Amino acid sequence: MKRFASALMLLVLMASLLAACGQTTASPSATTGAASPAPESPMASASPAESPMASASPAASAAASPSTSETATAGAAAELPNVEGLDLGTIKIASQTPLSGPQSALGTGIRNGSELGVEQMSKKVGMEVQFVPFDDQATEDIGASNANQIAADQDILCVAGHLNSGVALAALPTYKNASLLMISPANTNVRITDDFGANPAYRVVGRDDVQPAVAAKHAFETLKVKNVYILHDKTAYGQGVADFFRQLAEKAGVQVLGFEGTDEKSVFDPVLNPILAAQPEAVFWGGIYSEGGPLLKQMREKGIEARFLGTDGLDSSELSRLAGEAAVGVNFITIAGPVGQYPAASQFAKDYEAKFSAATPSFAAQGYDAAALCVLAIAKAAEKANARPTRQQVLEAMKEIGPYDGVTGTVTFNEKGDRVPATYFVIEVKTGDPAQWDQANQIINKIDISPEGQ
Repeated sequence: MKRFASALMLLVLMASLLAACGQTTASPSATTGAASPAPESPMASASPAESPMASASPAASAAASPSTSETATAGAAAELPNVEGLDLGTIKIASQTPLSGPQSALGTGIRNGSELGVEQMSKKVGMEVQFVPFDDQATEDIGASNANQIAADQDILCVAGHLNSGVALAALPTYKNASLLMISPANTNVRITDDFGANPAYRVVGRDDVQPAVAAKHAFETLKVKNVYILHDKTAYGQGVADFFRQLAEKAGVQVLGFEGTDEKSVFDPVLNPILAAQPEAVFWGGIYSEGGPLLKQMREKGIEARFLGTDGLDSSELSRLAGEAAVGVNFITIAGPVGQYPAASQFAKDYEAKFSAATPSFAAQGYDAAALCVLAIAKAAEKANARPTRQQVLEAMKEIGPYDGVTGTVTFNEKGDRVPATYFVIEVKTGDPAQWDQANQIINKIDISPEGQ
């Protein structure tokens, strides 16, 4: 029955996707905008000296950075409470993302966006909030350990995180036991909300059971791919999207020449030799750019000319830095478009650049919205209680928040905590120069769609 139910869900999903594609807001000539990722050093390995708590200092408060202008539109749809007269004591909001190691480029962007979200929204609701960033190093054990520390700090009333679904799933049981609200700016694995939806998890991005459907439609209908070799990185995220893509390929009658997982980080000969022998038209990678870049470069060096496809794990200029010119022609789906694609994010992008002296990277705007919603839920709970709220009261207040005008557009959640609808972008890489990532890359398609046909 489980298999039948899954097949039925996929049919419904594909049907809804096809229906949604009729409403596609395609912008084939658009480019990815003017922003570019922050200049971190994501290939640097996590230093032993960089403990998970190294950056966990209550650095920012609501009154900080008076020079930063407020993002004008955020929160416009929701009725904002004002709790300025209440004695709320110390209130903190935490973030958890990789701030060191190969994925720190995206993790730092989310952390910075979250800090801006806390800073600006807390001023609007008259509440002082400390922002407490944690470095999960994209590692499940560290994320779970950080979650224990976060849960033990009773002043922390919400978490904006994580980047990696596997890390979030390792931390969520602790958050749930502590009745601690988590709003994710990036996690796409279906279990985030299927297992923890609205208690305590929400997400401002799409899901893994929709991303591969968009990728499959693009690969099989637009690119006319007839056979494919599927690889994944054995993580909850990577294997999750790869599994969905394989099911959709088989359903579409596309030949799957291979399906393998690898936890290799740098030398991919063992998985590339079978691909060289199979000569597929396309290789689908379920994983992150940090491994996808070297994998792609070595593919081309071996003479494998198959198209290289993937999902939002490839959405970083680091892909071009790691793969060079081999990155040109890569097609990927992302649930976080360039900041220039969000009309309400123009002031946010200026504020980000002014505060952090860097252009706005992918997922930073989603970090802003996740953190701002944390503030809003806490303020609404405080207003209702006319006092400092409990974590349970914050969870209940979150359920009552209606459509919220964030910097990534109007955010509306279903009863499971999924954003409805969410936006998915199909992007083609046009450059091997990471500095030109956002200016040169092309948005091929843009689709707003809800999960399971909602």
